[in-house]
Amino acid sequence: MDGVNKTNIDELWQLYSQDKDPELKNELLIHYVDLVKRIVRRIMPKYKEYNDSDDLVSCGIIGLIDALDKYDINYGVKFETYASTRIRGEILDYMRKQDWAPASLRSKINKINQAAEMLESRMGHYPTDREIAETVHMSVPEVQKVLEKSHMFNLIHLEDMVIDTFSTVKFIDADDNDPESIVQKKETNKILADIIETLPEKERVVITLYYYEEMTLKEIAAILKVTESRISQIHSKVLMRLGHKLKRAI
Repeated sequence: MDGVNKTNIDELWQLYSQDKDPELKNELLIHYVDLVKRIVRRIMPKYKEYNDSDDLVSCGIIGLIDALDKYDINYGVKFETYASTRIRGEILDYMRKQDWAPASLRSKINKINQAAEMLESRMGHYPTDREIAETVHMSVPEVQKVLEKSHMFNLIHLEDMVIDTFSTVKFIDADDNDPESIVQKKETNKILADIIETLPEKERVVITLYYYEEMTLKEIAAILKVTESRISQIHSKVLMRLGHKLKRAI
């Protein structure tokens, strides 16, 4: 987000918060467009066969505009943190409405997901790719290919179970005045944090870098010296595992 330095952006926010001038809002919008593009790159690393990234950027900008309209500089949280949740939510809402995966792929994803949950329950540890492959009668490379392509499917599924769970700063929306909902979110955050602590080291690193450091899968792959597709597979398996454990815990 170049073009406006921190001092100037702080001044811009001070001015905009006073009178909500449309021209100042437009300046802020232009400044934060790169935030939208980065979120799109993180959500959709390899899925151009299912979605047009321009459409996702457009959806993200709708979320950005909503954040600009509702953000208060007195919230005590960075705008980027506040806006990221709304941008991400708008994009995932759009993704839910798209028939992004063929029925055959959805069927394989569900089969692998169910097999992984059953095997973990039976063996007491999360199954290997080979153990899953033998159960669903697929080859290991086929299972890995499905896992690579199931990134978005599992991401949406987990988001449907947990709202605003992954955030560097846990922020309760000013519009959310339901005490029971707030308590439930906090409890879910704690459950998820405890589950993440039990993950194998590499899986925990992937989740930490992706959600808390907000890196793309490509950046994580470079750090761990593996392919981006391998990180996508690991990420999908972790999301499946978190989904299984959360379903039993909440």
